[in-house]
Amino acid sequence: MRVVVPAGAVGLAAEAEARHWGLFNNLGLPPYIAIPAAFVLLDLAIYLQHVMFHAVPLLWRVHRMHHADLDFDVTTGVRFHPVEILLSLGFKLGLVAVLGPPAVAVLIFEIALNGTSMFNHSNLRIPDRIDAALRNVLVTPDMHRVHHSIAVRETNSNFGFNLSCWDRILGTYCPQPAAGHEQMVIGIDTFRDPRELRLDRMLGQPFRAGVGNYPISRRAA
Repeated sequence: MRVVVPAGAVGLAAEAEARHWGLFNNLGLPPYIAIPAAFVLLDLAIYLQHVMFHAVPLLWRVHRMHHADLDFDVTTGVRFHPVEILLSLGFKLGLVAVLGPPAVAVLIFEIALNGTSMFNHSNLRIPDRIDAALRNVLVTPDMHRVHHSIAVRETNSNFGFNLSCWDRILGTYCPQPAAGHEQMVIGIDTFRDPRELRLDRMLGQPFRAGVGNYPISRRAA
């Protein structure tokens, strides 16, 4: 799935170019404008998709396997339920068909998305001044680690994967966890038994237990 999803999106973008489908293929923009513009729009769309997986209880059931990890490291960046990957593929293919971004822009975006997913889920300690400078543009591990806090308010923050600007612009930015990075608890309040890390139990998580207060639509005022 990690191979098919990016390849499918790039393949559809190439087909859209050949058939002049989508917005970009009918605007006639030069590549030096179309490629970065398409990258930015794709990144915004993935941010919004991530928010939706936190907002809709049914989608949260599928997405929470990613948050149920009791540790935060590079493996968390590839820990997604197959159903979520399929839903993301459908969303991305629809987006590519509508936008008609250059195939090379989709390829660059997919490479960046997979790379930054590993980077911002990595258990790295970056000096504060460097982290502060980096997060003006990119999502850093410290910034994204807040998103994996057990605290509901912090879980529903810092949704970006590549560019950090969307959280700042749309009001979902949380600079630091209330308990600090050393003391914060990783995960969610369900599935905390280490046995839940077994493959069979992770695959069954969407069908077990309630959604609790994590979906944004159920958040207390």
